Amino acid sequence: MTDTSTSHDADETSVDPVDRVLAHAEGRSGVRVFGAAQALQHESTVAYGDTDGEQWDREERAALRRVAGLSTELEDVTEVEYRQLRLENVVLVGVYPQGSQEDAENSLRELAALAETAGAVVLDGVLQRRPHPDPATYIGRGKAAELRDLVAAVGADTVIADTELAASQRRALEDVVKVKVIDRTTVILDIFSQHAKSREGKAQVELAQLEYLLPRLRGWGESMSRQAGGQVGAGGAGMGSRGPGETKIELDRRRIRTRMAQLRRQIRDFAPARDAKRAERKRHTIPSVAIAGYTNAGKSSLLNRLTSAGVLVENALFATLDATVRRAQASDGRVYTLTDTVGFVRNLPHQLVEAFRSTLEEVGDADVIVHVVDGSHPDPAAQVTTVREVMADVGARSTREIIVFNKADLVDDDTRLVLRGLEPQAVFVSSRTGEGIDELRAAIEEALPLPAVEVRALVPYDRGDLVNAVHESGHLLSTEHHEDGTVLHAHVNERLAAELAPYAVAAG
Repeated sequence: MTDTSTSHDADETSVDPVDRVLAHAEGRSGVRVFGAAQALQHESTVAYGDTDGEQWDREERAALRRVAGLSTELEDVTEVEYRQLRLENVVLVGVYPQGSQEDAENSLRELAALAETAGAVVLDGVLQRRPHPDPATYIGRGKAAELRDLVAAVGADTVIADTELAASQRRALEDVVKVKVIDRTTVILDIFSQHAKSREGKAQVELAQLEYLLPRLRGWGESMSRQAGGQVGAGGAGMGSRGPGETKIELDRRRIRTRMAQLRRQIRDFAPARDAKRAERKRHTIPSVAIAGYTNAGKSSLLNRLTSAGVLVENALFATLDATVRRAQASDGRVYTLTDTVGFVRNLPHQLVEAFRSTLEEVGDADVIVHVVDGSHPDPAAQVTTVREVMADVGARSTREIIVFNKADLVDDDTRLVLRGLEPQAVFVSSRTGEGIDELRAAIEEALPLPAVEVRALVPYDRGDLVNAVHESGHLLSTEHHEDGTVLHAHVNERLAAELAPYAVAAG
């Protein structure tokens, strides 16, 4: 008996307790992970090569990720369930009417990419078909109970709805599923808050967050107030003035409105510097080209490929928030600017459109818009429609547009035919391999507007500064070298035409 019990104890102690607990934790984590987030590019195809510059922004953002020695986990894991620091686990939920299941699935996959960018792990996603969302719980009481069971089964701690929820819907759904409920707008605002770097960008994001929060304060603070009634609080007004005072929700609303007014003043204060730079470019008649498009379509990569700008390139949604302006030069010597702008997404919160209107003005004031579309996306037509709707909101509907299907290295021949049918004049490029970049440069040069005044002038050789100005800001048609100087035939702006007027010569 003694030998038997001894061998049994030896078998029990031969298994490391830590290994046993880790194996148990791994078994519990076998949950279904929602399908690939199609708005994100596959890591093997992401281009972080030499053409993207030195990438200081990306290194700075990736720094300071982990500090050792701060864990609050218990060291003895043999007596308790093994715990570890983890990302937020979420379940996605959406509602769609009959006949739009494919669009709803694409939207939910995009929401999964948004959640991943915000720092969450998507465990599952569900869709319900109904004509209209339930006004009480968004998906109805019965489906909310099913969602509660799903959340409990996969161990999620957050539910994200693929729409903008009313405050009453969010609270009612939380009461049923027993975990935190947020909506698509909250996720987008959170991503913008993480990625904003400049003072203007931070102010714009905070303003959008407060505009979203203001109508959703109901039920958060109903206690009576800091401002007492009576003779003291009412300024000694006496009878009839005594009351409960200002409730906490009223106080919160007043503070939010005050802060919003401060932020609007700050954003207005940033405008003169931006307007001065824009006016200087207009004074020298330097054409501007804005790179616009859906988020993660490759706008920053394209800017880096065209100008070696070295701006942030990251496989994440809304990695670029602040407009970046870079100088470029056409093959004939003309100088123009390329501007990288914030990306768009379907159902972009109107608070963000209003808050970033000053940034989006770069698109509205551009002479040419390079509209970048992700050619490998399952629904590029929806991307084009979404971007054009936002462009129309900022007054860029009539601006010359060049459609560019990026990520051409991920597109097969059949898909190219479909995309060509969608936009016959489009240019196919790959920021990763450099395919089509020369064709795009030629298309941009052809679309650049010509200066207003056509001149012929015999410029003396001691006025080389005028010849150089014509090369940089004008469109040179022909040049001839004579004994007295250089004969120029060009299109120039009015200011340069006035300087060339003393040297004007007749045609022929």
